Amino acid sequence: MIVRVMGEAQYKVHDELLGRLNDVDNETAAAVERGDEEGLRKGLEELAEMIRNDGERLADEELVGSDLMMPPTDLTLEEARELFSGEGLIPDLPGLEEPSVTT
Repeated sequence: MIVRVMGEAQYKVHDELLGRLNDVDNETAAAVERGDEEGLRKGLEELAEMIRNDGERLADEELVGSDLMMPPTDLTLEEARELFSGEGLIPDLPGLEEPSVTT
């Protein structure tokens, strides 16, 4: 799966990382619902760090369609509310089945 961290790069992410990303994404979405800007910032930074550290960065000249888009880490609470769809900030993480993942 290819994930684009907006404003940075694309990363190849393996399936075992998806569950961990989904957990942090759900926590981040809950922070948005609470109006918790610090929780939003922490969650976005954690998501981006997980992708950077555990994903494989693609070469800048390699043009590949992204399966998921990670919002920028400087996303404001207002912008996050506009993006938030009830599925988290990273919508529709494929490969994850209910009931182990709540959205």
